[in-house]
Amino acid sequence: MTGSGFEATTRVHLRTALEAVPAYTPGKPAAAPPGVTAYKISSNENPYPPLPSVLGAVTAAAATINRYPDMAVTALTERLARGLDVPASRIVTGPGSVGVLGQIVQATCEAGDEVVFAWRSFEAYPILVQLSGASPVMVPLTADGGHDLDAMAAAITDRTRLVLVCTPNNPTGPTVGADALAAFLDRVPDDVLVVLDEAYLEFVTAPDAPDCLALHRERPNVVVLRTFSKAYGLAGLRVGYAVAHDPIAAALRKTAIPFAVNSLAQVAAIASLDAFDELEVRVKELVSERERILAALRAQGWDLPDSQANFVWFPMGERTADFAAACQEAGLTVRPYGTDGVRATIAETEANERLLEVAGPWRDRG
Repeated sequence: MTGSGFEATTRVHLRTALEAVPAYTPGKPAAAPPGVTAYKISSNENPYPPLPSVLGAVTAAAATINRYPDMAVTALTERLARGLDVPASRIVTGPGSVGVLGQIVQATCEAGDEVVFAWRSFEAYPILVQLSGASPVMVPLTADGGHDLDAMAAAITDRTRLVLVCTPNNPTGPTVGADALAAFLDRVPDDVLVVLDEAYLEFVTAPDAPDCLALHRERPNVVVLRTFSKAYGLAGLRVGYAVAHDPIAAALRKTAIPFAVNSLAQVAAIASLDAFDELEVRVKELVSERERILAALRAQGWDLPDSQANFVWFPMGERTADFAAACQEAGLTVRPYGTDGVRATIAETEANERLLEVAGPWRDRG
């Protein structure tokens, strides 16, 4: 150390696996030219503010933040168990569904193992897998942005420990069909864990969407993963959960960070479950807006996947960065994905209308 500065050492040994791990790209803050309202439609956040009853519960609970939260998350676990009609011992909570997924990967994978999932899908999948020392096996999506379940089944080997199925798929939007998913699960060996990631479940209206809880009840190697971040509007509090059979659930608790679900998150999640009738009105409004925007974009000539989530996907290819920049110039912060495409969240009506205004001329360019 010299003077007031600090010369960082270069001799610390870091894991070599980190060299291959991609960094998670968060949604950028909203930005716009002067005089233009900025909208952040890059993170699939719920645009509605918290319900008064939820906010009231959180405010009251804030008086106890000098105490550690209930590490067992007892009240929320029991509330979820009643609502889902599963034993409480099968519920595992964590800091968002991605936090629980991290527990799942740590419980099932080590160096030399493989994890099969569709690509492009949730950006955290390859990060979590590689951090565990396992190898991601990324199976390309179909032309319509859906899972190629036949190819995923063919990709399973003796080294496969985990399969991830994101339905609806983030960032493209389609769900997997119920019959196709059941047939796929029949082909997965019983010693391979299958995670059905339903982060956007509440927005699904497709008549052939699977009943993932029913599949879990029928199959001991199926885990259902859900979150309060999207439809419930609790993204800032970080709480999600998995439904897993007892031996798997017990293993997931061993890989959990102590006190990972904070007290305010626990209270807010319970209050949100109690107020689901009010929340469902908002969800239906977002679904209606999604369908309106999809129809308008298709009328402009866009060939888009059938999104069952709270976002739409533009398969832009090499024009991805340019389209994202055009949206930014209009005050819309969207989520570009390399040279694959752009994801835009269904948000406030004004933001959605502005997306249509930007997208129309871009479609005309071919």
